[in-house]
Amino acid sequence: SVENKTCKMHCYESVVNYLSCGMLLAGLLHLINHRKAQASYGRHMKPTALAILVPARVAWFLQEMPALLMPLLLMHLSRQYSTMGRAILLKTFCLHYFHRTFVYSLLTRGQPFPLSVMATAGFFCLLNGSLQGHYLLHCAQFDEEWSADYRLVVFYIGMAINIHSDYILRNLRKPKEIVYKIPAGGLFEYVSGANYFGELVEWFGYAIVTWSLPGFSIAVFSLCFIGPRAYYHHKFYKEHFKEYPRFRKALIPFIF
Repeated sequence: SVENKTCKMHCYESVVNYLSCGMLLAGLLHLINHRKAQASYGRHMKPTALAILVPARVAWFLQEMPALLMPLLLMHLSRQYSTMGRAILLKTFCLHYFHRTFVYSLLTRGQPFPLSVMATAGFFCLLNGSLQGHYLLHCAQFDEEWSADYRLVVFYIGMAINIHSDYILRNLRKPKEIVYKIPAGGLFEYVSGANYFGELVEWFGYAIVTWSLPGFSIAVFSLCFIGPRAYYHHKFYKEHFKEYPRFRKALIPFIF
């Protein structure tokens, strides 16, 4: 059809493939470089006099915002996402980052971030938002009758787990209290990183429903980034709390 030809004309397939492969490579490099230490924020932050710190709420807001703004900007400029599939998946992707930008960031009680960590995360969100937005708008091909059906449910199950787990973590301590406690309830009864597990279910659900290289790249990058972080959280709990349940796994129930 004329519509499909127009979409193909605007699809920069080589750029999409390069960015997707770059994201996969960046995830693997992060996994290799952080085998023994984690990115310096939160409980793993190393004190240094040279670090410029940004309040956690401001940092989360600023670094997540680009991943929401870029798809919205691309939608505005293209003025088309005619098939139901494009509309559903674009709105699903934006929903995740709307929550991270306007809900999670305003509720978090985390410690201040180093400016360098915030800037790096913001740059990644800028690229990811541009990549996913462009692919879904101009490259993905869906029939008019396409329906995400059960596959999209995986994404929303992961999002629900992530939001509920964040709620549990947020209410472990009082405002301005900087004390780490053992989380309990929900999937925290089985894994140390239930919030991370939920986010991974989200992105692998997104990869399944888009069945695309960009979708696969964000899922693998997330695994490489937050997988080791979940492991070090698990290690932290075991080292600092003698009463920590030994049957719990780090990230995936019954596996890690």
